[in-house]
Amino acid sequence: MTPVFSLAERDRRWDLARTFMAREGLDALLVFGEHEDAGPAPVAYDTWFTNGRPGATVVVTAEGAPVSLLPGPMYIMDHLESSRRGETMWIPPENLRPARSSRTIVEALHASGLDAATIGVVGLGSHMPWHPEGIIPYGLWNAVLTALPRADFRPVDLAFGQLILPLGAEEIAVLRRSAAIGDAMVEAMVATAAPGVPESHVYAAGMAAGYRQGTLPAAMHLWSGPDVIAAGPPAWGQRPQEPRTLADGDVIYAEVFANFGGRHTQNQVTIAVGDVHEDFHRAALVARAAYDAGLAALRPGRTFGDLVDAMHEPIDAADGWPFLIAVHSLNPGLSVGKGRGLFSRIPGTEGYPRIADHPAFLPEMELVPGMSFAFEPNYAYGRHLAHLGGTVVVGEDTPIELNAYTAQLLHARGDAA
Repeated sequence: MTPVFSLAERDRRWDLARTFMAREGLDALLVFGEHEDAGPAPVAYDTWFTNGRPGATVVVTAEGAPVSLLPGPMYIMDHLESSRRGETMWIPPENLRPARSSRTIVEALHASGLDAATIGVVGLGSHMPWHPEGIIPYGLWNAVLTALPRADFRPVDLAFGQLILPLGAEEIAVLRRSAAIGDAMVEAMVATAAPGVPESHVYAAGMAAGYRQGTLPAAMHLWSGPDVIAAGPPAWGQRPQEPRTLADGDVIYAEVFANFGGRHTQNQVTIAVGDVHEDFHRAALVARAAYDAGLAALRPGRTFGDLVDAMHEPIDAADGWPFLIAVHSLNPGLSVGKGRGLFSRIPGTEGYPRIADHPAFLPEMELVPGMSFAFEPNYAYGRHLAHLGGTVVVGEDTPIELNAYTAQLLHARGDAA
């Protein structure tokens, strides 16, 4: 049976937000949501309040339903049609507004008597990795500040993000469904990959599996080659060129982003095509050791910094090099593991800018049951990289491992097209 969010889940969230407002001395919250096609790690706190289409700006006060300012009339038509079909909508029609410009924000705050209020803002603070200095446009925010000179606006992004990181029981059920969809996407990719197959066919197989499961996964990251060191969308998705054709000895690196009901999961994928270099297997052993160390450290009462340090112990002890971070939070994407300056270790990087080490972000954050994380340990010997992992949740006693399938080096089993 497909899990859904009930009105009890709605009330749990709204009550939690209002408890937060009272604790922080806030009269209201002003919550900005990123565009619905934002891709991986979207800033979508608006949907936490609305259970609706991403991209709204939400005003939350101490009583009543939030007011949802929408990007355009099509959002209202979607709400109307969903209501007509019998779906339970969290925001009533009278609390919808057909625009989210600075003018409509000011009007909504004025209508709620908030001209001189203390208002917590989600959208001004850091949202890693894409928005380290916030998502609110300068022109919009300058107009709001000019129109409401007596209001006290306070960034609350990090505090509110940590408030909602522990998922409720209904959210974890939805997260499990998202993780299962991610596994199905990877299984389709493994079944398709083979020498002679364009990597675009592997990409298409994975995305199609996600669509068939009844959701809209974000565009995945995918690269392939015998010794490729890269991450991100495939080159043929960015420039006019032919997709690469797989060959024996290649590996496929992919990061698969499943999204079901606004709960996000990630699969970190390395698929061996035929006989691959032995160093891939060696690197996978180090990455798996880091994954297992993370499972052992993911316990209530410990800190995110403890988790990061535990995952890096086997990484630091080996004689190759790590590619990217080993772990970050999900739902929302908030805490980020430490990174190493990597370019000095890759041949052929002369002339490129150096990348400095960076510490973990929010290392002091306490681990609480219900928090979800992307475990993505990676390791390389020379140019032979293994990247594996998936979504893990802090349990009451032991971790809840949702994507064990991709916590290993996978092997293609497809046939050439």
